[in-house]
Amino acid sequence: MAAIVTDNLVKRYSEVTAVNGVSLEIPEGEVFGLLGPNGAGKTTMISMLATLVRPTSGTALVAGHDITREPLEVRRNIGIVFQEPSVDDLLTARENLELHSMLYGVPRGEIASRIEQFLKLVNLSDRGDSLVKTYSGGMRRRLEIARGLIHSPKILFLDEPTLGLDPASRKAVWTHIRELKERHNTTIILTTHYMEEADSLADRIGIINQGRIIELDTPEALKRKVGQDLVFLKGEIDADALRALPFVKTVERENGHYKISIEDSGANLQALLNAGGRITGVEVRRVTLDDVFLKFAGQQIGVDAEEKAEGIFERIAANRTVRK
Repeated sequence: MAAIVTDNLVKRYSEVTAVNGVSLEIPEGEVFGLLGPNGAGKTTMISMLATLVRPTSGTALVAGHDITREPLEVRRNIGIVFQEPSVDDLLTARENLELHSMLYGVPRGEIASRIEQFLKLVNLSDRGDSLVKTYSGGMRRRLEIARGLIHSPKILFLDEPTLGLDPASRKAVWTHIRELKERHNTTIILTTHYMEEADSLADRIGIINQGRIIELDTPEALKRKVGQDLVFLKGEIDADALRALPFVKTVERENGHYKISIEDSGANLQALLNAGGRITGVEVRRVTLDDVFLKFAGQQIGVDAEEKAEGIFERIAANRTVRK
């Protein structure tokens, strides 16, 4: 069964088309990575699914509810984990979860047991009565995830869930995201600028650019479209001879060297070198999602620049304030 279905979804702002006819189906229990450069339509796409922005045309069902006709039902079935911290520093973790439970109408008799359940899920049971201001960044992010789940949403939107965390905290959050999928069958829509994160967590990835989904597949299938391996050659290279080889997918000239995508470098590298001409330098590496993004979106996502960017839902809130 599908958790999210969009049919020709469009959003226009004056003369700008932010989302341009997106039709998409995300099944229940899938971790779906939505990747795109700034201005590609990612923010608008997510904001429509979360009922924060009305579409210009087209339709979408989220947890079986129409985003235009049934926005309150949609909101009851989704959870959102913001990029920026939104838990109350002056409350304990338990108090934060209790407050959120009451706001979302969790039955009073279930609140205590749910709090214990989700504190345990994110490994915060021993710190449940500590003030959040004493938490590390990774602990706060895990508490945000628990809060987003306390009302048992069918669908969880994670906006840059590990941005700014140290590597150990990042891996811990990855573990919890996998557990949500495996133990609770939660459908997760993940936005991230860390390609390793998308590769590790997402069942499928949609790359959005200029308002359209330009590629949609599993991480492995996307990488196969680029080639299994990349070989970088320097020297006097016979590019035409390389392109004629059956295992070579692409040959590109960039920054004083040639980048060649090939199948199975272990078996084919020597034949490539024999046909390559007068080679003075060789480097071989596996294709990554960075290469996929560069090929299909025409650019790389600069994580350093994005460290300073606002999260999706913070940008939505700012835009709504400006329009008022």
